[in-house]
Amino acid sequence: MHDRLFETYDLAGIELPNRLVMAPLTRMRASADGVMGEMNAEYYAQRATAGLIVAEGAFPHHSGKSYPGQPGIETPEQIAGWSKVTEVVHGAGGRIFVQVMHGGRISHERIIPGGLQPVAPSAVQPEGLARIAGEKLPMPVPRAIETAEIAEVQEHYATAAENAIEAGFDGVELHSANGYLLHEFLSDVTNLREDAYGGSTENRVRFVAETAKLCAERIGGHRVGIRISPGQNVNSISETDALATYPLLLEGLSKLGLAYVHVLESPPDTGWSAIDLVRANWDGTLIINSNFLLDWPPDVAEQALLDGRGDLYCYGRRFISNPDLVERIRTGAPIAEADGTTFYGGGREGYTDYPALNQSEAAGSA
Repeated sequence: MHDRLFETYDLAGIELPNRLVMAPLTRMRASADGVMGEMNAEYYAQRATAGLIVAEGAFPHHSGKSYPGQPGIETPEQIAGWSKVTEVVHGAGGRIFVQVMHGGRISHERIIPGGLQPVAPSAVQPEGLARIAGEKLPMPVPRAIETAEIAEVQEHYATAAENAIEAGFDGVELHSANGYLLHEFLSDVTNLREDAYGGSTENRVRFVAETAKLCAERIGGHRVGIRISPGQNVNSISETDALATYPLLLEGLSKLGLAYVHVLESPPDTGWSAIDLVRANWDGTLIINSNFLLDWPPDVAEQALLDGRGDLYCYGRRFISNPDLVERIRTGAPIAEADGTTFYGGGREGYTDYPALNQSEAAGSA
């Protein structure tokens, strides 16, 4: 039994039927113009029994597009596409936020419309390769955002939050994790600025805190969450002073009445727990996530909630291959493994064709 996982939860006025959250999962199946369609709506509707769905990272402005097939939340066409998703999810009894994700330096001129150079806090080139139309190309040196541009970039986030509400979402999650733009401002390795947004810890948290405040002012703090990953080292990101940075950031965010903070656990080699760091500095709703590469078994997730380390638990890859993951955990049914070769891009294979348990049993009987 996993009684705590299946308790209801009041998320800033939204009644969640259980405490299992579907993570924002990059699937790269939007159109070339970043528009979601009927297939995407079907995918999310299949998973509507999650206590909360956080839809995949959508770029707030085309200059922040990271991947081919990534959806946007900028144009009227993109808003209309997402409206199809929210309508069917709500029709199936679900609740859904969308993650607003500006990729920052994790991109390429051949990905960003208009051939724009990726932007970042500073001109620090990331390691790794951009995968574009079958090619693997080095990620370029980004262009450092000018101080005079800061307000414009923050406005992109706020407008995206408004667009999300227009599209029918219950709220937005600001992506300040995994080496994308907001996280790049927090890191003392990628943020080498000498203006009011760089240098000291106070300056490096300013961009994120101001952006969250602006979004909260536009749509209400109760409709805004934020995802962070202290100590995480994906996408060529690193931090030498995370233990000082995140308590200061959370202090600023605590004044905004946000819906939640969503934290990914730090790698074992940090020697400390990001989950426990955030819990010690955040009194509001906390969504915990073991790590984007490893999901905890249900009994471990249950115990973490019982111990008060978090209020909601977020599953990632298990929701890809188990559209009825909630029911499988509830009944102790087998959990299907996901096919990693179909994670990114493509069509229905590995996307909408994973069967629910009753469908699997029916197929077996046939």
